[in-house]
Amino acid sequence: MADQNWGPADSQTEAGGATTTNNGGAFGTAELRGAMPTSDDQIVTSATEPINWANPVPYDYTAYAKNDSGGHKWDSNVKVYEWNGEEGDIGPEFPDLEIELFGQPDKRQDGRGIDFKGISEIELTQEGPTRVQPIATFKDAGLHPAMLKNVQLAGYDVPTPIQRYCLPAIHLGYDVIGIAQTGSGKTAAFLIPILNKLMGKAKKLAAPRPNPATFVEGVSPRVRAEPLVVIVSPTRELAVQIFNEARKFCYRTMLRPCVVYGGGGFREQEEQLQKGCDVLIATPGRLIHFINNPQTLTLRRVRYMVIDEADEMLMDDWKDDLTTIMSGGEQEEGNINYMLFSATFPKGARDLARTHLAETHVRLRVGRAGSSHTNIKQTIVYVDPSLKRQALIDLIKSLPPTRTIIFVNSKRAAEEVDDFLFKEGMPCTSMHSDRNQLEREAAMRGFRSGKWPILVTTGVTARGIDVRNVMHVVNYDLPSIDHGGIEEYTHRIGRTGRIGHRGLATSFYSDRDEPLASVLTRTLMETNQEIPDFLEKYVPEGATKENLKFEADSDFEEDMYGSGGAGGAYGADGTDGADGADGGWAAGGGDAGDAAAGGSDWNKAGGDNAEGASGWGASGSTEPEVHNW
Repeated sequence: MADQNWGPADSQTEAGGATTTNNGGAFGTAELRGAMPTSDDQIVTSATEPINWANPVPYDYTAYAKNDSGGHKWDSNVKVYEWNGEEGDIGPEFPDLEIELFGQPDKRQDGRGIDFKGISEIELTQEGPTRVQPIATFKDAGLHPAMLKNVQLAGYDVPTPIQRYCLPAIHLGYDVIGIAQTGSGKTAAFLIPILNKLMGKAKKLAAPRPNPATFVEGVSPRVRAEPLVVIVSPTRELAVQIFNEARKFCYRTMLRPCVVYGGGGFREQEEQLQKGCDVLIATPGRLIHFINNPQTLTLRRVRYMVIDEADEMLMDDWKDDLTTIMSGGEQEEGNINYMLFSATFPKGARDLARTHLAETHVRLRVGRAGSSHTNIKQTIVYVDPSLKRQALIDLIKSLPPTRTIIFVNSKRAAEEVDDFLFKEGMPCTSMHSDRNQLEREAAMRGFRSGKWPILVTTGVTARGIDVRNVMHVVNYDLPSIDHGGIEEYTHRIGRTGRIGHRGLATSFYSDRDEPLASVLTRTLMETNQEIPDFLEKYVPEGATKENLKFEADSDFEEDMYGSGGAGGAYGADGTDGADGADGGWAAGGGDAGDAAAGGSDWNKAGGDNAEGASGWGASGSTEPEVHNW
């Protein structure tokens, strides 16, 4: 990639002919080809054949203009597993649905293209008085055979660090705080163990629901949804994504998943809930709406509540909703396990944890809070704002065609860049918060399928969206320091390089981005990226260079649990303070919940003391454990 500097720089020439020698780390055609996955859904054909972008297909923005489905399928209405039988706890296999959920057998996701060495080098820290022993493989996790089969069908081979600890922690009945880098596999980290714990218990715990074999729309009586699991997500797209993962892991479990989100068809979502719901994924506003309609939904049976991307939902306008969801419903709080997952852990998240989580919860930190993966090649390019469009099209054409996300900072910019790229012959679409939900869902489906492999978007898709084979993220606009700053940058580039894959992130930098320069430079240094000439002046010196400091490291603040007391206090340096009564959850030690007697009925040893048989003990140590896998 030759063109690295656009605008007033020492080695600048006319637009289209700029070259520099120190460019912040060029990641060109050869490297991008080398990082390409080998699965059949890639856009690139081979490493030697000449390749071109597909002919652009116009996106029909009038098709969904009224936000009326008009025969179009809402993402909340896709097929889920429903068994017509009256007996048994595990349903039979449905080959057609299995293909719909997991793909054709010869095209399913597997370990190809995953950099397992990169995964093994991710550092994980256990903090606080409660510790668990990690699993090494999914086969060691005491999973029900049907759940293990679902894990294999979903293409999960080697558990990521967050999964190695979350599975035993949730199995043992602990509340969990997971501070994990974006793309670390945390959705599966909570879905697999929660659903596994409920397998075989659906008839005992779940509310009655209509039999789909005899249910007649508009005739059969509906039921009130009484979920056992509630998963709260800050964005509609992330909620749908978690729902699709839940559909996979609920396969044959007799647990019925549903998703509700703002902008979607309210009547259709209500109808899905009234067919029965055991696992509910929701955005806050729509969930509150249904909570206020107790004839449709009650949370009185909830056993597990997961708050995903917790830091995003602690903005002022969502705090009251989150409080209502976590404690204002009919649920009995003492019977609920809480899980908070986030890429950062600011004060609001700490306050939430202090209020709702048990003192003996497990706290896991994967890498530094808010950090990015080393398997993402980050290139920062100086571009004069007036030359951005030309720089963008030259950048896209200089690399092999692949799924690409282009981030901008405004809705207007999203539409303008989308229009520009389409006129340049690029197969693209755009998405932002002013688009109605049907438009957003159609854009995401087209992007996932490869129909529109270039997506121009605002930060609405920065959080949690996991699309296979996104090899390139472009920050056409870097996030401003007042609107997300470096945390937003980290979430954006995390759309590539997912779970051990490699990826490329290119960011256009100009003088207006100077407020972000210092922390951006430190972020590049942290992941061993090359520093371009125009950022060299922001490189720290001396001891600070060896021990990089980040303002976002607020999860280490001393006020996490005060200055001591039961459960221990976290010190400012990440170590524990006074441990108080540290709980004593030793392996085989009893708790009123699942720590000893319950275990897993499906453990290979077949016994009740599952955590003993599988080595899932927990210690009372108060020293932080750091593991490099």
